[in-house]
Amino acid sequence: MADTNGSSGLREWVSEPTLGLFRPRRAVVLAAGRSERLRTLTAGGSKAHLRLGGVSLIERAVGRLLSLGIEDVIVVVGAQSSPVERLVQRKGPRGARTLFADRWMEGNGASLAAVEPELVDDPVFVVMAADHVFSDGAINELVAASSPSVLVDEHPEPVVWSEGTRVRIEGGNAVGFSKELLEPAVDCGAFVPTPAIFEVQRHAGADGDASLAGALTRFAAHHPLTALPLPPGAWWHDIDAPEDVRAARRSLRGSLCKASDGPVSRLLNRPISTRISMAISRLRPNPGAISVVALLVSAIGSGLLATGAGIAGGVFVQLGSVVDGIDGEIARLQYRATAWGGLVDGVLDRIADAMVVAGLAIWSIHDGTVGAIWAIVLAVAATAGSMLSMATKDRVRALGLPEVAENRLNLLLGGRDARLLLVAIAAIAGKPVSGLIAIIVTTTITLVARLALLARSSARLERPPG
Repeated sequence: MADTNGSSGLREWVSEPTLGLFRPRRAVVLAAGRSERLRTLTAGGSKAHLRLGGVSLIERAVGRLLSLGIEDVIVVVGAQSSPVERLVQRKGPRGARTLFADRWMEGNGASLAAVEPELVDDPVFVVMAADHVFSDGAINELVAASSPSVLVDEHPEPVVWSEGTRVRIEGGNAVGFSKELLEPAVDCGAFVPTPAIFEVQRHAGADGDASLAGALTRFAAHHPLTALPLPPGAWWHDIDAPEDVRAARRSLRGSLCKASDGPVSRLLNRPISTRISMAISRLRPNPGAISVVALLVSAIGSGLLATGAGIAGGVFVQLGSVVDGIDGEIARLQYRATAWGGLVDGVLDRIADAMVVAGLAIWSIHDGTVGAIWAIVLAVAATAGSMLSMATKDRVRALGLPEVAENRLNLLLGGRDARLLLVAIAAIAGKPVSGLIAIIVTTTITLVARLALLARSSARLERPPG
């Protein structure tokens, strides 16, 4: 992209008082270019079809925008347009449609110009490149912007800086876009303009620059264009070469971990489950079916524990814990997470927990370590602890109470991942009663600590000022 100086005499499409009253309702996804550097992966087709985590680039871009409240997504196509159009029509969610850009070969600025008739009355709208992949939360602030803005990476990796379009920022506003600049920031291929972008694009095109960078530089010369920094911890990738695909897949796998993960999930389960999720994602398995598989694996483990097969039972219990993470990972990876799916998964987890405790209790009775009555008492206490461990967290969210630092509580090993690992260890060691006691102790301590922290937080909020 070439740098372009601003020009005068441009028509004002939206008055300044109007800006700030509306957030973007519609978005444009630019998917008109060729994919020359990715021919080895696309076989000469459009890279919009390229899949990451089982989802094509165009599905990923459209799905993210719709999930953030955009009502209408216009996918601009050009090269290899028919396959992309079919992909949007066949797999694209409601709210997505395609538009052919006759002059796509002139540059991405000319591709954007094709949507002018569709967006001329929109105060602001979102523009995003189809081959740019973003982490959760990366573009949320941009999509909610009610005035012209551009997403910038202020601390890009050296390879990204060397290949990206650099941005000159003055007073918090982006004022120039060019690969020739020496500034440290680069643009992330996502911005919010007003319809005035179409007129400045015509001026830039008349001067021989049909690039998006040229249009943006001219736009920024006459309209404040806020530079929104990439949020801390967020990432993005511009998919231009095979190495970019590999880097994006690594980032996607890393994003499957959750901030609320306990030490067992973070250090043991996720390194295994995320690799499985990425490997099977191309098959697009149903997350609900994976939840059922996790239940069946836990049921097998429970049955083995009941027969006294401690080693095999422990292995299956831990395997069920790993598989239980895959359903959520697939759902997040492919924009298929739903409230219903989360509810079903939670119910199946509670059933699995009860079965595992029952298996330990039956084993301890047959083993003769404790009598039937004590085995029942321990089983009831362990089951209650397991249920209350999750029920209190869910109830806190439902009542809108201040949430406590779950990452600290996870160190007490009362979370489900830690409980099942302790059960697996006890089973492999041939100590079923120890497994039941471990569940009771860790869940009780965690429950008491959570309630104590919650009481302290609530008291602090309710204390009158002064």
